[in-house]
Amino acid sequence: MRPSQQDIVELLGLRPHPTCGMVCESYRSSLQLAGDALPPAYNGSRPLGNVLTFMVTPTARVHLHRLRSDQMYHHYLGDPLEVLLLDADGRSEVRALGNDLVAGQRPHLLLPGGTFHAARVAGGGEYALLATSVWLRAEPEDVELGDPEELAARYPSARQLIAEFSR
Repeated sequence: MRPSQQDIVELLGLRPHPTCGMVCESYRSSLQLAGDALPPAYNGSRPLGNVLTFMVTPTARVHLHRLRSDQMYHHYLGDPLEVLLLDADGRSEVRALGNDLVAGQRPHLLLPGGTFHAARVAGGGEYALLATSVWLRAEPEDVELGDPEELAARYPSARQLIAEFSR
């Protein structure tokens, strides 16, 4: 039997998050990389990485944002997730995470650092339960919210998708 959204929230201790639906940090590395070993943009030391478990619903989406660090989305349970990617080189695409491999869905997706992205549960879906592994752990100053109007100007071929994912 598939658990309900509320079951998952309670069992995993998920809480609302400003960019990523409902979230809990399920792992944080105890290994620290010194600030002088990192590119200057990181402005200080960081844990080697972390894992966030998160749930996306029709009302708790992944809002347009980007991290300085690379991250990998992993799909675990529920409906497929559609992810809009806006690459630094001007390309855009929508990728699907889920378990229907024949339909082109994949169980994980790499989001290179600096890639603006947003995500939503695929049409008619109830929820998607995922995790993201992040190397180096993102501190608040490593996260940039995306302005839909500004991004639509920078990615004119994705204007309609940006509007749809930003509703």
